[in-house]
Amino acid sequence: MADSHSKTLPKPAKRSKRWTSFVGAPAAGRVVRSLQEENNPAHRLRVEHNQHTLLIHVSNEDGDGWTTIALDRATREWSIAQRRRQLDAAMAACELLYIKVGSVCFFSFTPGFSPVSQRCL
Repeated sequence: MADSHSKTLPKPAKRSKRWTSFVGAPAAGRVVRSLQEENNPAHRLRVEHNQHTLLIHVSNEDGDGWTTIALDRATREWSIAQRRRQLDAAMAACELLYIKVGSVCFFSFTPGFSPVSQRCL
């Protein structure tokens, strides 16, 4: 198991007062499927999965752009991608995680929601 990071940053000069959590986003008569920062609803988080993969989507602070972590459920191997659209970030993260057989990596999509990856075929 390996730890990793994109680049090291200087520690913030001012300490945060406390840690806080994301809260359920209002859902119009539906099950809550995403979370948002309580004081910044543009900053969202969503987790989805299929039999093989967990996808963790985090929007940029202003809601414009996404970071997606793809995690293989069996091995805990992971990849991460950042794109403007959530779909593009998810597809890139999955393509990085799984070996392609042939030239295509297949994905299934839930209507109205972001992609749920399938193992590459």
